[in-house]
Amino acid sequence: MTQTYEDFSKYGKEFADTGLKSFASLTKGAQAIATEAGEYTKKSFEAGSAAVEKLFSAKSIEKAIEIQTDYAKQSYESFVAEASKIGNLYAELAKEAYKPFESVVAKAK
Repeated sequence: MTQTYEDFSKYGKEFADTGLKSFASLTKGAQAIATEAGEYTKKSFEAGSAAVEKLFSAKSIEKAIEIQTDYAKQSYESFVAEASKIGNLYAELAKEAYKPFESVVAKAK
C-alpha cells in the first residue's frame, strides 16, 4: 500500500513539474508571437502611411493607380510572409510545449 502511494506521489510530482516546464515554453512562445505580431503591425502601419503620402503627391490618376497597385502587392506579399512566419512560431510553440511530456508518455507505455 505504501509503495502504491509513493509511486502515485512520485508520478504526481513528475507530472506537475512537467506541466510547469510546458507552461514556461508556452509563455516564451506566446511572447515571441506577440512580439512578431507587434513588429508586423508597426511595419504595416508605416508602409500604409508612406503609401498615403505618395497618393497625395501623385500628379495623375494613372500615377495614383500605380501607387495603389504597388502598395496592394507589397501588402499582400508582406502578409503572406508574416502569416508563414507566425505559423512556424505556432508550430514551434506546440513542439516545445509538448517536449516535457514526451518522457511521461514514454514511461506510461
